[in-house]
Amino acid sequence: MTKQHIPVTFHPHGRTTHVLAGTTVLETAARAGLALNTPCGGNGTCGKCRVRITKGAPPPNASEQQVLAEKELQEGWRLGCQTHIEEEAEIFIPESSLIAGHHQIQESSSTDEVQELQPIVRKRYVEMTAPTLQDDIPDLMRLEKNMGELNTDIQLLRELPRKLRQQEFKGTAVVSDHTLLDFEEGDTSCLCYGAAFDIGTTTIVGSLLNFCTGEEKAVTSRMNPQVRRGDDVLSRIRHSSSSPSSLQELQTLVIDEINSMIDDLVHEADTERRYVYDVIFAGNTTMQHMLCGLDTAQLGEIPFVPVHRRGLSLWADELNIPINPRGLVYVFPVIGGFVGGDTVAGILATQLSRQEDPVLMVDIGTNGEIVLAHNGSIYAASTAAGPAFEGSRLSCGMRATNGAIEKVVINDELACGVIGGVAPSGLCGSGLIDLVAELIRLGVISPEGHLPRAPDISADIPENLRERIKVDDNGEKYFVVVEDEHNAEKSEVVITQSDIRELQLAAGAVRAGTEILLKRAGLEQEDLKRVLIAGGFGSFIRRKHAQRIGLLPSKIDHRAISYVGNVTLSGAKWALLSIRAREQAEKYAKETEHMELSTDMDFQTHFAEAMIFP
Repeated sequence: MTKQHIPVTFHPHGRTTHVLAGTTVLETAARAGLALNTPCGGNGTCGKCRVRITKGAPPPNASEQQVLAEKELQEGWRLGCQTHIEEEAEIFIPESSLIAGHHQIQESSSTDEVQELQPIVRKRYVEMTAPTLQDDIPDLMRLEKNMGELNTDIQLLRELPRKLRQQEFKGTAVVSDHTLLDFEEGDTSCLCYGAAFDIGTTTIVGSLLNFCTGEEKAVTSRMNPQVRRGDDVLSRIRHSSSSPSSLQELQTLVIDEINSMIDDLVHEADTERRYVYDVIFAGNTTMQHMLCGLDTAQLGEIPFVPVHRRGLSLWADELNIPINPRGLVYVFPVIGGFVGGDTVAGILATQLSRQEDPVLMVDIGTNGEIVLAHNGSIYAASTAAGPAFEGSRLSCGMRATNGAIEKVVINDELACGVIGGVAPSGLCGSGLIDLVAELIRLGVISPEGHLPRAPDISADIPENLRERIKVDDNGEKYFVVVEDEHNAEKSEVVITQSDIRELQLAAGAVRAGTEILLKRAGLEQEDLKRVLIAGGFGSFIRRKHAQRIGLLPSKIDHRAISYVGNVTLSGAKWALLSIRAREQAEKYAKETEHMELSTDMDFQTHFAEAMIFP
């Protein structure tokens, strides 16, 4: 049985998503790409996730009545972690309720948070007097009297005399760190943009920001076209080394997609490419290397050494990214091995080192990044979780698009939530986690991950579930999620024994990596105060179900687990708007201790143990 999804629209972002009744506003916002701030772990005590529900507001619960004033409750203010969606809703999220909403950065010399907007590129309209016999200073010096000392390249210096005289010594200077990038005709000071990109193994997400206001003007996402050359980083590394042209092919694939996304971003924002002056990229080590055309062969063999650690500052034309002709590119620093710029961006966005110790952040995706902060130290590791969480390598797997089963609940009967409210076509990662967790709870799947054969099916298992366990012509067991009702709009959706194995491998890798980091810090699961779920996929999973399969620590209260959304993109956007945020990112990359799990003597033991569902 499938359930109807409810539309929810978030303002001022104008984003609409669809969820099942009973979904929290916190989870619903995450599905729309908006990460609410929940320092209390979603317990409803801090009031930091407050939202105003202008349509479809349910009655407040006891926690909301305790935290919010009566007048606020009457005006529709609620706590995102406490309020559940029961009908079509429209919700206003103030900037203060979003993770890194104000792009706050903290000076090492002070405990006060400083709100800042300090992009690397700035524009200023100037009007100068034309040269005379009495005022014959050089052209560049004339501009410097208004802008301060400037460096410039020889090409712009060749163009500057003509530009100044054609524009009657009036125009807009574009400057980056005391370097003159351009002198534009007229007053274009308010037309100043930058783009931030999260380069994921499976998906790419881009955002266009206004440097004058810090406002996000457009956002878009695409599949990473490199998936055609492998759905994980190791497959792509092998391909990149297979011929002299293969690395360039992979670079061209991702660059072409990014350029197409920039077209969409500037179109949505009603601006032009020439007013985009800075682009920032954050991704795992392999994705960043391929983006820059750097050799990845050494990443495919022990000891998995990257080419660089510090961030890379380039001209945009060096990567064939056609923004402003003198536009800039910054690629995030990496920590080590496969722990790349995406993890650094996540540490930056969450200010992980300043959170109450100890705290764990898990970015769940094709590559699983795990970060542990404790007593002022940060430990990080990467695990090859594989593409199961993205719906790949599953018999009926698919991405989280229309037709994907994204939620499964089993009470008296099995009920599915399907994205888009259409007939189910397959299972995405969150639906797979739900299903397996429920089947473990009911004893259909054993702790070892086995489906029972017909003679061994326990009588305690409800009959309607027993009937769903079947065996194909090859003797492989499978469980029918959605039956083929001989309807042209419906088809059978199943999970096989092999699918369960893929989930065990993915969850086991993350679980084993978590145990290694905890051991390095001298901690147990019970010592964790908070667990942060990062990444686009992570926002869709149910915490208890993720704990049930061992993906997240099972020995802590699920209320200590909170969603922080796509912190890779949040960190990249922050670094786009703040020079000091970039400095912070470099500092985190340098100071974080990288744990290479593949060479850790204990990892295989932990991994074998983690293959058993807790």
